[in-house]
Amino acid sequence: MAQKTAKLANGFEYTPSVGKHPRSLQPSLPARAITKIVLILVAIYFLFPLVWILFTATKTNAEMYSTNPFWFGDKIAIKENYDSLMSWSKGYYWRWVFNSILYSGAAGVIGTFISVSAGYGLAKFKFRGKNGIQLMILAALLMPIALLTVPLYMVMYKTGLTDTAWAIIIPSCVSPFGVFLGRMYAETSVPDELLEAARIDGAGEFRTFFTMVLRLLAPAMVTIFLFIFVATWNNFLLPLMMISSDAKKPVTLGLYGMMSYFDPVYGAVIQGALFGILPLVIIFLFLQRFWQAGLAAGSVKG
Repeated sequence: MAQKTAKLANGFEYTPSVGKHPRSLQPSLPARAITKIVLILVAIYFLFPLVWILFTATKTNAEMYSTNPFWFGDKIAIKENYDSLMSWSKGYYWRWVFNSILYSGAAGVIGTFISVSAGYGLAKFKFRGKNGIQLMILAALLMPIALLTVPLYMVMYKTGLTDTAWAIIIPSCVSPFGVFLGRMYAETSVPDELLEAARIDGAGEFRTFFTMVLRLLAPAMVTIFLFIFVATWNNFLLPLMMISSDAKKPVTLGLYGMMSYFDPVYGAVIQGALFGILPLVIIFLFLQRFWQAGLAAGSVKG
């Protein structure tokens, strides 16, 4: 295959280095071998639980302890476990999955908009107290979420929002990391010259933000949405304190309730956990390209 070249204005011939790296920049052979071995070990470490779940979801309680954990048992009990899952959850299982999608999706959309709006304001506007707000956001990044759960419960109880969807969605909409990432991305991805040109042309701040800025911040918005979506989906302590009705539980809280029964069918619970992570896998695969671009941009800018 002929190598692509280009003729420059000064007469020199330029050879693009796409797909190749200068020999001086290439890592040594031992470094590449060690890197590959470490990556393979890390991949195996993270894939082992998923493989275990796939096989365990097809077993009975007795076969869980008497058979190879990484292979099928003597009897494939997929239907029996699914029937047990529906029976033990009183038919609420798919309602719990829907609740998790609703809570995580609403918190992700609202939280992303709040994060990029706040990040854009901190990055492009000067106002009194700006440095103090930025310090508060950085301090919030280090604060464990569990510490805030009890005060949040008291606030929701006083406002009469406990045992409602809002008790989970409203606290999950606030993401200090989302604001931080939005500010970092807005500082370098939204040129000041573009904003000044829009103002000279008569565009107001809201019109500039909704028609121009949001498009420039799209990669960061996808990344922030995924972080908030996954954090809300995996949050357990907040729904445990806020939700008491079976019909309003997310899937994590519902499966925990099944495990609290005497002698539960573990295969059914594992099958529920397997079905419960499928929406996360689908949304990650669907938004993977945008998520990687946004995360990489946030890691090198600022």
